[in-house]
Amino acid sequence: MIVKNPLIILNATEVTYGFLLSLSMNTVLYEQQDTVAVIRLNRPEKFNAFNREMALLFQELLDKAAEDEEIRCIYISGNGKAFSAGQDLGEVTGPAPFDFNRILSEHYNPIIQRIRRIRKPVVAAVNGVAAGAGANIALCCDVVVASTQASFIQAFSKIGLIPDSGGTYFLPLLVGFQKASALAMLGDKVSAEEAERIGMIYKVFPTESFESSSLSIASVLSNMPTEGLALTKQALNESVSNNLNQQLQSEDTLQKKAAATTDYQEGINAFMEKRTPVFKGK
Repeated sequence: MIVKNPLIILNATEVTYGFLLSLSMNTVLYEQQDTVAVIRLNRPEKFNAFNREMALLFQELLDKAAEDEEIRCIYISGNGKAFSAGQDLGEVTGPAPFDFNRILSEHYNPIIQRIRRIRKPVVAAVNGVAAGAGANIALCCDVVVASTQASFIQAFSKIGLIPDSGGTYFLPLLVGFQKASALAMLGDKVSAEEAERIGMIYKVFPTESFESSSLSIASVLSNMPTEGLALTKQALNESVSNNLNQQLQSEDTLQKKAAATTDYQEGINAFMEKRTPVFKGK
């Protein structure tokens, strides 16, 4: 047993595809598959609703994947029938409830900020219902795919709250102001197929092939020039607040950085030599 942190107790076991970090009895699981960090929300009996332990552990594991030089893509999914039902309401209605300021400032906002800041592609593989904060954590990721049995719902209005965890930021960017306003206020459940149709997510896969298909996307991303992907992510982040001239300047600056990477040179060499490039993420 290797104790890395009071929040994380790891049992390490060698497996054929890499190094498995088994976090049994923990609310979030982590394993490395080649150069992909697989993070699974693991409170299936609560539909992977977040409590404090889960939120803090999720942050720890995002940091672990971000800092590990062997990891080149992060894959997030849920165990059981749900991706995440959002906040565990028992934590806000119990005898010693957490106030919302603490939940947002210590739990959800740091998760959203980490995902957007991480210089690696982050794939959300939505295997089932994604509600409330669970939906918005998925929607802030770089690539969002869903199983045919998945659904998305901004459940906040049903109990008199507003969408948080970046919901009022990402949803209008993805589906437009009017659609986002209606979904936030009416709290409609959006099927995976509808989510793809309106541009909320990238792609839907049949349930029986969802795991392999979604992991395949993460694998493809991990073998791409990931420093260039990190600069692409930075450009997209900046585009939200930049005007056109500012964004053109940002593209100019970031393109110069991309052109200075060894992966760019490898891509050019491979093209000229008519071979498959081997990118290193540098």
